[in-house]
Amino acid sequence: MAQFIPLTSNDGFVLPAYVAEPEGQPRGAMVVIQEIFGVNSHIRDIAERYARAGYLSVAPAIFERTERGVDLSYTPDDMKKGVALKAALEKNPALVLADIQAAIDYAAEKSGGKVGIVGYCYGGLLAWRAAAELSGLSAAVPYYGGGMTAPDEAARDPKVPVVAHFGERDSHIPVAEVEAFRERHSQDGVKVYLYPADHGFNCDQRGAYAASSAELARERTLAFLANHVAAPAA
Repeated sequence: MAQFIPLTSNDGFVLPAYVAEPEGQPRGAMVVIQEIFGVNSHIRDIAERYARAGYLSVAPAIFERTERGVDLSYTPDDMKKGVALKAALEKNPALVLADIQAAIDYAAEKSGGKVGIVGYCYGGLLAWRAAAELSGLSAAVPYYGGGMTAPDEAARDPKVPVVAHFGERDSHIPVAEVEAFRERHSQDGVKVYLYPADHGFNCDQRGAYAASSAELARERTLAFLANHVAAPAA
């Protein structure tokens, strides 16, 4: 079952979140953080895939404070709009982290288990920040997190294990930055993977989609979650 539910942040702000529930008792929970395109059909599909893997999945609509009901496609015009929405939200980044914390808290209560977080593009950056700043997480999985390899973001120290996925051909995230990020975090539970792919390679609605890289990243992610989030088999 999948539906939108209301979440209440710590300042009383109410935002929608797409919740996909697994059949039977959840193995744990995943908070799914959108790209700059909102909780669109791709992000809803990702939440449903994690639910099919046994995880209660919660995808908060993090643009809600800037504009309600954001659901964009991958056209140039929608990309321009998404960039503007992100810029507006980044003027007060503490608010978006508070909204993500509300999703983590809901996921923990609803599932009764551990909680991981996964994010894509801007959501990857937010998943990285969450790993360092928020409570209640057991693992984090940023996909091609835009900005997370920049020196100020790379300097964060995550509180939970992290697996990060990047594309070698990503013009937005230079490989040299990824390698420096890998070196910076080589001793603190951060695993970095590079794929022969471009930015957005996990999204099957984009021209950059790379099926083999997306599948390998998913396999690695599910194995990682099995170790750090999933409840032991009864």
